[in-house]
Amino acid sequence: MLLEASQSQLVLIDFQTRLMTAIRDAEAVVANAARLGKMARLLDVPCWGTEQNPDRLGATVPEVAPLCQRMLPKMHFSAVADGLVDWLQPPNKPAGGNARSLPRHLQRPLPVAEPRTAIVLAGCEAHVCLLQTALDLLEHELEVWVVVDACGSRSQRSVDAALDRLASAGAELVTTEMVAFEWLRSATHPQFKAVQALIK
Repeated sequence: MLLEASQSQLVLIDFQTRLMTAIRDAEAVVANAARLGKMARLLDVPCWGTEQNPDRLGATVPEVAPLCQRMLPKMHFSAVADGLVDWLQPPNKPAGGNARSLPRHLQRPLPVAEPRTAIVLAGCEAHVCLLQTALDLLEHELEVWVVVDACGSRSQRSVDAALDRLASAGAELVTTEMVAFEWLRSATHPQFKAVQALIK
């Protein structure tokens, strides 16, 4: 099973200024998160961000913040508990019209957008907020793809434990480059050179 850009959404979890100072290999983790966000923009993949207790942990780092279409402030460790699924699964729009419009049997149904059920996750800390968000998304029967080189914790042991648990729970583990080339699928894609430049 490969990632499809048209079915994907990207969620960047808690890349916050005060938190990143404690994250192992933070510079590389942030750089990969920014690459993901830029690729998402090039390929029309929605990109959302979250911030854990922003009053205490600060805003999202400037490399990542402008790449997110919306930022979800949260107090729960899982972003799902603070409403992330509502963003990922927009409600169906009711048919438009009023009393003077065509009779219901003559109205054309509104086109329904294909759901984007492949949720690509990256973030910190891998063993807390990312882990709990991913497990909750799996409970909501969404596909979860965790970008391992764009996740961090204070220790590598915590990252490893989180990734082992997520793989056992059914999440797909991928790298930034895997996401890039699966979203592109071909060197003939119109954005191939732009995306390739981000990962070289």
